[in-house]
Amino acid sequence: MGRATAIELSNQDAQIVLIGRRENALIETKKMLNKSNEHLHLAVDICNANDLKTGFEYLNLRNKNVCALFANAGIGGENHYGKEDRWNEILNINLTGTYNSIQESLPFLRKSEDSHKHILMTSSCLARFGVPNYTAYCTSKAGLLGLTKSLALELASDNILVNSLCPGWVETEMAQAGIQKLADHQNQDYDSTYKEQMGYVPLGRMSDPEEIAHFVAFMFSKAQRSITGQGLDLNNGSFMI
Repeated sequence: MGRATAIELSNQDAQIVLIGRRENALIETKKMLNKSNEHLHLAVDICNANDLKTGFEYLNLRNKNVCALFANAGIGGENHYGKEDRWNEILNINLTGTYNSIQESLPFLRKSEDSHKHILMTSSCLARFGVPNYTAYCTSKAGLLGLTKSLALELASDNILVNSLCPGWVETEMAQAGIQKLADHQNQDYDSTYKEQMGYVPLGRMSDPEEIAHFVAFMFSKAQRSITGQGLDLNNGSFMI
């Protein structure tokens, strides 16, 4: 979703700063962007606020008009209580890492000359309903919805609009790995498990990353001046209020 969004925004002449832990993946993505030489990348662990701060200073973002942050980094999978529990790992990346990214971006967003600035986090439809053995993931994504509401109020006076996406199944490597793990647990093949899972989705399909990218582009556009503090459900009907 992050790569598709970066491509879409670059096609609208936005200058992108790509942030992630794997520099090779960032460079590969940057090559796919329109006017690829105009974009920046920062290989950093968002769990470390000091590294983020240092990285932003290195990029000299103070001379850039930073108008939007797409806080999309995250990991998934099960966790089980005990020595190998992934609770801290998942919460540190999905929740604390997002919090760090936002806080370190705020000085630049506040200085932006745009009339409205934007923060958009990637939560999940699993923030809306529980899934067995996904306690850390569900908790981290639900936590982002609380963070969204609090920051939306806190930053309204700065004209910074804060929202979260709550996607359902999206055609990504993470989703494919999730389907495969379910297949392995149920002693089924991938295609059968995929069909079974799509049977629980009213529209019977996964979203494409490009669909998410188009929606993010709208949320960051000048036309979007009133949506803030919301969890926005793009899930083919998996969850309905």
